[in-house]
Amino acid sequence: MAGTSRRRTAAVLTAAITLALAVTGCSSSGGKQAEDESAGGGTGKGVNTPRLKIAMVTHSGEGDTFWDIVQSGAKQAAAKDNVEFLYSANKEGDEQAQLVRTAIDRRVDGLIVTLAKPDALKAEIEKAVKAGIPVVTINSGAQFSEGLGALSHIGQDEAVAGEAVGEELNKRGRKKALCVIHEQGNVSLEERCAGAKKVFEGSLETLNVEGTNMPATQSSIEAKLQSDKDIDTIVTLGAPFAAASVKAREQAGSQAEIDTFDLNAQVVKSLKAKEIGFAVDQQPYLQGYLAVDELWLYTTNANVLGGGEPVLTGPAIVTEKDVPRLEKYTARGTR
Repeated sequence: MAGTSRRRTAAVLTAAITLALAVTGCSSSGGKQAEDESAGGGTGKGVNTPRLKIAMVTHSGEGDTFWDIVQSGAKQAAAKDNVEFLYSANKEGDEQAQLVRTAIDRRVDGLIVTLAKPDALKAEIEKAVKAGIPVVTINSGAQFSEGLGALSHIGQDEAVAGEAVGEELNKRGRKKALCVIHEQGNVSLEERCAGAKKVFEGSLETLNVEGTNMPATQSSIEAKLQSDKDIDTIVTLGAPFAAASVKAREQAGSQAEIDTFDLNAQVVKSLKAKEIGFAVDQQPYLQGYLAVDELWLYTTNANVLGGGEPVLTGPAIVTEKDVPRLEKYTARGTR
């Protein structure tokens, strides 16, 4: 089966990278989230290959800790591979496209980009490929990656991840779920909710919130819980929104279970405290690390991870029982 093949690819790559990390050590620093460009990594001491310049352009909104972890992995690989790593982000598709254009104008040796809003980025990515700049996509928009000329995509299959959530909700006997979309127009977030709805045996509806305004997000979730007492589950699509949902539940006097996509230190603490039922881990550190490593391998040895097939880094369901093995790594900013 194609899905089985991709999972085997991911497992082999994960084992290889785990070995590499054991040799090189793990970075304990996370990149500061910003829409301004920042540079990091690359001491020139890891390998004896020409210095490369690699840019990563994501759709991150301000304050999203997920991308700190992605950057942490990318910077670790950059330090090992003698790479100058440049990071920039903007949640608006047109602005993200402008950042890609800037990276092309700087004549980078490789480009890592997310495809949350692929239509806005299509022309610029094709421009990069035409200019001979190898492109790797990560995290979102896997189904658009090959068509735009990228070497491969690194991340989780969002539809499959959503289905995993739906299956877990069934196991837990949930009946009515609310899936909170924190960025309208993000194809990956929509896929997650759709995947969950596809297999969930109860009812699921979506709620769009303003993800960059956490007080407003909390208020929207609280109002929904107050108006519909039958909701027994809140599914958030990013770690910061799980914490907002916990507060909203308290204010609404609801007993709804909070479940979320993605891990950070706060989510692990909340799992331990039984404030959250489960989380879906897509291993953002690996997404950053593998993307830089793939571009280095391609540039120096014409290697393509996964043979052009998507390289899966998730999903994995994480519960309270997994906390002991994760705590020290989330404290370091690598999980």
